[in-house]
Amino acid sequence: MESLQLWSPPSPLFRPYRNKRPLPFSNGSVQIKMPVIRATLSKPTAEITPSVSSRETTLHSQSPPPPSAQKVSPNSLQYPSGYLGSVPDRAENVDGAKDGDNIVDAMSYLTNILSSKVFSFKLRGAYNMMSKLSKDQLQRGVICSSAGNHAQGVALSAKTLGCDAVIVMPVTTPEIKWQSVERLGAKVVLVGDSYDEAQAYAKNLAREEGRTFIPPFDHPDVIIGQGTVGMEIIRQMQEPLHAIFVPVGGGGLIAGIAAYVKRVSTQVKIIGVEPYDANAMALSLHHGERVMLDHVGGFADGVAVKEVGEETFRICKELVDGVVLVSRDAICASIKDMFEEKRSILEPAGALALAGAKAYCKYYGLSGKNVVAITSGANMNFDKLRVVTELANVGRQQEAVFATVMPEQSGSFKQFCELLGPMNITEFKYRFSSDKAAVVLYSVGVHTVAELEAMQERMESSQLKTYNLTQSDLVKDHLRYLMGGRLSVENEVLCRFIFPERPGSLMKFLDAFSPRWNISLFHYRGQGETGANILVGIQVPENELAEFHGRANRLGYDYAVVTDDNNFELLMH
Repeated sequence: MESLQLWSPPSPLFRPYRNKRPLPFSNGSVQIKMPVIRATLSKPTAEITPSVSSRETTLHSQSPPPPSAQKVSPNSLQYPSGYLGSVPDRAENVDGAKDGDNIVDAMSYLTNILSSKVFSFKLRGAYNMMSKLSKDQLQRGVICSSAGNHAQGVALSAKTLGCDAVIVMPVTTPEIKWQSVERLGAKVVLVGDSYDEAQAYAKNLAREEGRTFIPPFDHPDVIIGQGTVGMEIIRQMQEPLHAIFVPVGGGGLIAGIAAYVKRVSTQVKIIGVEPYDANAMALSLHHGERVMLDHVGGFADGVAVKEVGEETFRICKELVDGVVLVSRDAICASIKDMFEEKRSILEPAGALALAGAKAYCKYYGLSGKNVVAITSGANMNFDKLRVVTELANVGRQQEAVFATVMPEQSGSFKQFCELLGPMNITEFKYRFSSDKAAVVLYSVGVHTVAELEAMQERMESSQLKTYNLTQSDLVKDHLRYLMGGRLSVENEVLCRFIFPERPGSLMKFLDAFSPRWNISLFHYRGQGETGANILVGIQVPENELAEFHGRANRLGYDYAVVTDDNNFELLMH
């Protein structure tokens, strides 16, 4: 990759497509040579002139409807970053609609996309659906559940169409997001800890008040509106196009793009990009049916969806070429790339496709080809920037994390530093231990794979066992901050919990486990996510583990037991 060339042609946010000439992308583009990557940015709807409304905070105990699909773990499908996996088996696909299904056929998608108005992503789908509502439906108002761009899209569309809008958001939604919706004139209702609870409440209220529910992705009109992104790309490209990389949450954007592009430029690959811990579409395509994730990572919250849409999956199974998976580190690296070259800050979901395009081109050695990456959002929580800066250099392969075991004796530290040689240390953590061996956790700066291997070989040849921990999220999120507290604790169960970022979450957790069992470790560091990532140690005798898991399941927080993690044993015991 030799250079980045960037430009930012102006474009109004809300304008029908009338010109015969192709429209510029709404907030800028990125062009990368060898290979070429273009990243289109959608202008945040929060930049519209604000109007003030009221907000209600509501607690709702209604449980979400039972899942319609089998639950699977994101970890059940992992392959190298950049590899094009989850390629659908077209032979198993069903052409056209099933009897009794209310599904728009493929040609209808194409013609409707051609006739749809062009707007910024998320606004496109919401406005396209709402503009087709009858006068009576508009008078009764609309409602949606969302914690991101869809909420703002519905609010702005309602303001433009002159109808009342209620936006239901989880109580964990960052203040900046619900305030942006209020400024657009919609009424915000905060309900529940999760999106599922907010959605259940919104659908129930829609029935009670006769409002029209506007789904974020799983509706033909929403898909058609978002498909205009594909129309813009094809109209603007003057050279052959190899692939379009699309961030995938519920699947509305990629389904719409595929429905258009695969009908007019069949040779262009449509490739979805998902985080490793939020890979609902990849797993669904892999299994040949929709599945539900048993938990979903929240770093890229704009695509943190446990189950993709029914109609979006049907289209993707027929038309999408596969899915690329990327790590959190790679997403952070792409955010940094965009900032350094464009001074634009993408949210993690907005940088997802750019990370996927870079990984794909690197994995397949692609050069001399044009590819497009959709950068779909900039709702960045300021607190999350801290995490991005910590992980970006790891994602760029400009920083690596190691642990070395050395004798707890005079001169060993000096020997260790001599063996590091020319490597630049960016982080170093060590505390005296009463054991005969000490463990040093450290990071090294700009490097090549050969340099890292040579350093590790020097350590090993001097009888200093060395471990590369760069890929361990447990180390990067928690253990690097706990160095110096090495201790073997009897009956310790180590878990990672996701707490809702709201007052009372900690006390709810403590009520579930304390004083029944002793809490031996607790580490939390805010990362600007809707869920707080917590590392907890609890002393639970083996004969009480069933009771522990029962309480943990009733608590309702996503959790995973990591007691046997080798890195925890290395650094903490």
